Amino acid sequence: MTLRAHLPAVRAAIALFAVILGAAGCGGGGGGKKVIVLGIDGMDHGMLEAFIAEGRLPNFARLAEEGDFSPLETTMPPLSPVAWSTFITGMDPGGHGVFDFLHRDPETMQPVEPFYTIGPEGFSLELGAWTLPLTGGDVELYRRGQAWWELLDAAGIETTIFRMPVNYPPVDTGGRSFAGMGTPDFIGGHGTYSFYTDFPPDDMAAMTGYVEIVEVVNDRVEAQLHGPPHPFKQEPVGSGGFSVSDEVEYENPDLVVDFEVLVDPDAPVAKIVVQDTELVLNEGEWSDWVRVDFDAIPYVFSFSAVGRFYLQEVRPDFKLYVTPLQINPEDPHAPISNPASWSTDLHDELGPFYTQELPEDTKAFSEGVFSGREFWDQSQFVFGERRRALEYFVDTFEEGLLFFYFSSVDQGSHMLYHYADTEHPMHEPDELLRNGIRTLYEEMDEALGRVLEVVDDDTTLIVMSDHGFAPFYWGVNLNTWLYEQGYLALKDPSQKGRYPLFVNVDWSQTRAYAFGVGGLYVNQRGRDRDGIVEPGAETARLLDDLERDLLAMVDERTGANPISLVYQTAERFNGPYLDQGPDIIVGYNRGYRYSWESPLGQLSDEIIADNDDEWSGDHLNDYRLVPGVLLTNQRISLDSPALHDLTVAVLDEFGVAPLPEMIGEDTIEAR
Repeated sequence: MTLRAHLPAVRAAIALFAVILGAAGCGGGGGGKKVIVLGIDGMDHGMLEAFIAEGRLPNFARLAEEGDFSPLETTMPPLSPVAWSTFITGMDPGGHGVFDFLHRDPETMQPVEPFYTIGPEGFSLELGAWTLPLTGGDVELYRRGQAWWELLDAAGIETTIFRMPVNYPPVDTGGRSFAGMGTPDFIGGHGTYSFYTDFPPDDMAAMTGYVEIVEVVNDRVEAQLHGPPHPFKQEPVGSGGFSVSDEVEYENPDLVVDFEVLVDPDAPVAKIVVQDTELVLNEGEWSDWVRVDFDAIPYVFSFSAVGRFYLQEVRPDFKLYVTPLQINPEDPHAPISNPASWSTDLHDELGPFYTQELPEDTKAFSEGVFSGREFWDQSQFVFGERRRALEYFVDTFEEGLLFFYFSSVDQGSHMLYHYADTEHPMHEPDELLRNGIRTLYEEMDEALGRVLEVVDDDTTLIVMSDHGFAPFYWGVNLNTWLYEQGYLALKDPSQKGRYPLFVNVDWSQTRAYAFGVGGLYVNQRGRDRDGIVEPGAETARLLDDLERDLLAMVDERTGANPISLVYQTAERFNGPYLDQGPDIIVGYNRGYRYSWESPLGQLSDEIIADNDDEWSGDHLNDYRLVPGVLLTNQRISLDSPALHDLTVAVLDEFGVAPLPEMIGEDTIEAR
């Protein structure tokens, strides 16, 4: 057996020995040791290597030369919530329970939020149309397992964690942490912009933001900002009436705030008035952050948000964009930091800032609200905020561990890939955006240079990313493929492609289905709502058949195999949460990814189709094709380090033993 096979037992002994040493008063507090981990989402090893060779990244080149530089093996699937959860816990998805951006409830076949859950309701007081919750309804972190900074905290080491993904609500420790990916916007969504216009968009029904058709009357526009559903009040819906015999359905109406826009009759300028704030914007100009208060109980209970206004166009068409309203860091109504007061402290130092998970508004770009240049401007504002935050942390960091996260490379690589890639179906010429991804790497190089200024002999510096990137040329609809291969059946084949969420699926004849962005499930009896495949030998034979057929899939237009790797999760992963994931995880070849219809169970006319969205780069591939990066001012001791190895390495820098369930090995050695 290999050393790795013995690791759980070895680690259990080490952990016990560490406890004994701790009880004797040895090794606590970190002894002045400092570790800085710079997490750059989506930084690709191949791109970084090429840009270093071009001489564009002097600070990355210096760190690679003076320290060490290696690809960093990502997870399967190479999705950010999965990869960051593995880095946080040192476990594979079977251990931390995060397999995808979307999970499904097998009893209802409905999507399940993979970042956080809302605890069960407790006691409430009913007062007519008002419901006052007294207990319950707490927000709970979905990810399982202990975070490595919990172990550092237990060892007496000071930790500062800024924007760590899959950490909402933040883990409760003695250190400081601010939530990252998974943090909702003010209304509880994943970035819900608002768009006000007097010219209806072509595909308005498919847009994910609030789109309000307004009228410019006497140079004046009246509109509303939408908050979350009223937490206490319900109103009747439908036409049930109010007689005793009728059943009346109720819903919580949205909290709203009225605002108005006064358009200059001659100049391309307008004044926006919202509550006590008045701001004048030229056409094409952004506002600063604006505080907006939503009254739930007037003069008693309100929720505070912040947003930015962008006056896109005054005439001939009126167009006004408002960012997704943010949980106000000055006065948060949700648990975005630990301790809770740290959010206000950061606001005092940095001013208002984006608090939602990934602030770059990719949806507004994909849905035609933004042009490419407008997306670039908005995402550069996000980077500027994050860069100023880095300055603050670099200036104030003295001891222990600092983790700091950047999202700009990931989001920019998703949305700008087609500008630089002339082979992309969506390619369009634009000199600024053609160099957009390269510019993002150059900005990260400047940020790294600032960090290097404070690195001394007592500091370990680690720069890492969760995965790399690849072009997204073609989308693959696995449910359509399953249908054509006879694994999935439809109630009415003539309606193929019309309905999401498996509405047209005949479960009595369906043996397998795809759900989420990387998973395929057996319709198993006793587990799935309408399961027909027996667990055990029948399921095992079906999984083998699916693996064989998936790998044999051929794109007749190119002659390529769209799928280069198939994971049967029960064979690859271990842990108590293995049953929460898919039965198969699909790894796509370079250029391929799941189609846009596929995640929510909608079939398409074609199995493989050109990608026609500005979201033109991706990383849901065979994990071997999209490694991340690892750079450090120390020596990398493993030939092929992986994310779970880096978990152990961070702990080892402070002499803290990993937990027995952690599957990695230390990959960083002091010189």
